[in-house]
Amino acid sequence: MHREIRKFLAGMAVAAAALAAPAPLARLHADKGVACADCHGKGKARVDDNEQAPNLACVRCHGDLKAMAKGAADPLNPHASHLGATSCTICHRGHEASRSYCLSCHDFDMKMPGGTDAAWKPRPDPARRDRRVDRADVVVVGSGAAGMVAAITAHDAGARVIVLEKQPLTGGNSMLAEGGMNAAGTKAQARKGIKDSVELMREDTLKGGKFLAEPALVEILARGSAASVDYMEGLGADLSDVGRLGGASVSRAHRPTGGLPVGAHLVDVLRRNAASRKLDVRVNSRVVKLLEGRDGAVTGVEVCGLHRGTYRILAKSVVMASGGFSANPARVARYQPSLEGMASSNQPGATGDGLDLGEARGGKLRDLEQIQIHPSVAKGSRILITEAVRGNGAILVNRQGERFFNEIGTRDAVSQAILHQEGKSAFLLFDEGVRQSLKQIDGYFHLKLVKEGATPEDLARVLGLPGAALRATLDAYNAAVDAKLDPLFKRPDLPRALRTPKFYAIEVNPGIHYTMGGLAVDTATRVLAKDGKAIPGFFAAGEVTGGVHGANRLGGNSISQTITFGRIAGETAAGFAKRQPERK
Repeated sequence: MHREIRKFLAGMAVAAAALAAPAPLARLHADKGVACADCHGKGKARVDDNEQAPNLACVRCHGDLKAMAKGAADPLNPHASHLGATSCTICHRGHEASRSYCLSCHDFDMKMPGGTDAAWKPRPDPARRDRRVDRADVVVVGSGAAGMVAAITAHDAGARVIVLEKQPLTGGNSMLAEGGMNAAGTKAQARKGIKDSVELMREDTLKGGKFLAEPALVEILARGSAASVDYMEGLGADLSDVGRLGGASVSRAHRPTGGLPVGAHLVDVLRRNAASRKLDVRVNSRVVKLLEGRDGAVTGVEVCGLHRGTYRILAKSVVMASGGFSANPARVARYQPSLEGMASSNQPGATGDGLDLGEARGGKLRDLEQIQIHPSVAKGSRILITEAVRGNGAILVNRQGERFFNEIGTRDAVSQAILHQEGKSAFLLFDEGVRQSLKQIDGYFHLKLVKEGATPEDLARVLGLPGAALRATLDAYNAAVDAKLDPLFKRPDLPRALRTPKFYAIEVNPGIHYTMGGLAVDTATRVLAKDGKAIPGFFAAGEVTGGVHGANRLGGNSISQTITFGRIAGETAAGFAKRQPERK
């Protein structure tokens, strides 16, 4: 009897929840006379994992993202975001409550028809199996810069390529990169009279990583960097602006004109190049297993698609470019218990799946305990404030209104200095001159992260800092700029004084940002087994690998790594595939 009552009450609860839930878009459209075939296409009840048919239907009726952005009244405009050209179904769901993908990282009040305040979560059905087997020469797992460059390079070398991305959009963490792409001896540096060298970039990288990095990999990073800038410019990128980031001896961080964020720009360029080549790029497609041949070679992947379910792709080689694990709190805490509970600046897909896949296949893992915290994540958010703000002249002050460290030191050192301040946070202080020097700062105003004042004293009142102390700090710093010598902290680069009203500040604290460890690879990007031998048919590039950065990554080296090693992985994987027979 009690069981029947509990069953009845449970049923009532489900019914009540259904009534309270927002009507999914399918029902809202049906109320306006829109039939199933209008979205799915005639006779097609099921959509593919890329959800192409409903997305085309959305655009046909409502217009593209650009058109939708024009009609928005809210200044926080998701249709004109840094995510770029994305699909409508990333947020807008037909048969379940819609969810804003932005809320995976941000905390906005974003209402939408048929929506909730919950973040987007994929719901694939692994029990559904598709017996059809797909084939490719090269499968690339992950669609950040490393994966897309590997795919484009392999395609241009004559390989049939499939790119698999578990998230509903391409770009990975590369899309969030802001500061720049480090490169030594480039044309842009020459135009600006900047003297740099491969040797200097190599030494900066080794020193910044506490000499834990693999020297041979660092050599490739530095020696291939200028050619990688040329490569991206050949694809249509703008990397003409050059700035300086922490740990670099000279300005070598390349970015778009005016200092715009580098990541979103490069991802847009790579997306356009992938589209022009008609690359087979599949989103909502999680790789759950690497297939293995009798000879121990990696022979393909098993995939779980959001709609298709589980299926196999046979391939002659696989490139793992799935990124790190900074958005996996449990994994971070396992390797670095002191970081438990610290916010991450990463996109939600950075959970370390590629490490598990590679390890299950016998791959060697290295340096997993080397996890980088970035010093400037906006307090109370997951929004990274680019190191380029400091590189262009901003300073850090504590609650006493005083500088306390060299602002363009290495990330680990600056982070520790902030954590030793009262409140374990600091204020990133800059003026109108710095703001005008770096276009991406406007985004922080857009997100309402910036406090301002007409004078240093006004700003101090807003921040709750002692006004006289803050004025004295700025006077002393400006005198150091004039003298080209920082007597307090020996900051080597003093690009501009802070005298131009208004004056601005963003409160920042350290956040989990990058994982230096990952799959061990050789100089040809071949994944190494625990015995040190290369696993046939298995390659890796980007943050999923270890050995390039050591104990600490210098700002600007990640994008450089993804392009240089992505090119090597694509070329090597395509060459390996050409020598293999067709998989059966």
